[in-house]
Amino acid sequence: MENATAENKVCSSESVNGGRDLWSSKVSDSSSADHLLVMINGIMGSAADWKFAAEQFVKELPEKVFVHCSERNVSKLTLDGVDVMGERLAEEVHEVIQRKPNIHKISFVAHSVGGLVARYAIGRLYRPAETENVDVSSTDGSKENSRGTICGLEAMNLITVATPHLGSRGNKQVPFLFGVTAFEKLATCVIHFIFRRTGRHLFLTDCDEGKPPLLKRMIEDDGECYFMSALHLFKRRVLYSNVGNDHIVGWRTASIRRNSELPKWEDALNEKYPHIVYEEHCKACDAEQCEPISVEDDCSNTIEEVLVTGLSRVSWEKIDVSFHSSRQRFAAHSIIQVKDESIHIEGEDVIRHMIDHFLS
Repeated sequence: MENATAENKVCSSESVNGGRDLWSSKVSDSSSADHLLVMINGIMGSAADWKFAAEQFVKELPEKVFVHCSERNVSKLTLDGVDVMGERLAEEVHEVIQRKPNIHKISFVAHSVGGLVARYAIGRLYRPAETENVDVSSTDGSKENSRGTICGLEAMNLITVATPHLGSRGNKQVPFLFGVTAFEKLATCVIHFIFRRTGRHLFLTDCDEGKPPLLKRMIEDDGECYFMSALHLFKRRVLYSNVGNDHIVGWRTASIRRNSELPKWEDALNEKYPHIVYEEHCKACDAEQCEPISVEDDCSNTIEEVLVTGLSRVSWEKIDVSFHSSRQRFAAHSIIQVKDESIHIEGEDVIRHMIDHFLS
């Protein structure tokens, strides 16, 4: 990224409890950074998956952000379930905040299933207004404690990248199954053998202690987990999704849309971001609009409609991405986050777009 100067070099270290911290090498920049950015990997991933993006954030916003790449849920640990991973992430974030007393704001950037883990974690980290003892000033000088906080911090950005918010069950939610009903039904039956408890959560087959599937519970406040209250707190909620060639996470589930809501897209909207083909700012639905519409008498369609409706109670920025002309287009799920700089660098403009709009 050409705007980064030589003096804004990145320092990094392995934290005591796992993960990787990144900050500017300039002491003055590091001391002024009051915004914690937590980056979360996807299934079978690691903190290294966000290495490129993390370094670009620090280079471009050296006085603003302190980046922590989570490593509490890596490799086979990502198979333990969204809730278990969410609890680990919440504990990790709390520990990072304790080490950085100058931090006042918090944002999350998460890839794939990491977006669901982030949503679970913020529900655990949510602090209702009445339980806060410390005032946290917002960007306009008002007091944020009247709205609640995320572990005492002002909630700024929740950014998910190719995350299956509607789960992976149903027509073409996992594109490599080719939309073949028999394949999709078979996957629902066997996925837990491959991805264990996380697979059950993604395919909505979990029924712990007779409770509804976890993803359905995560569209409400549930006991001590304030999932929707926490989601409401964020200044921005952003969805980056691949319109095609992502064989792991379908466009519909990543962008929280019904089939009828998928937009028609053309080539790049802006030369600066050649792979971004559509942008949509969706306002929160009112009470009447948030009533589920009637669907076919099919379990997967019914629960998907409930999830879309529930998540539409907050506003979303939806950023649609296409690598259809890329030589590596079939690796779109990894390119969109630049998982490996040497192979997936074509997704650099997506990271640039994140950074350019991060403080907006």
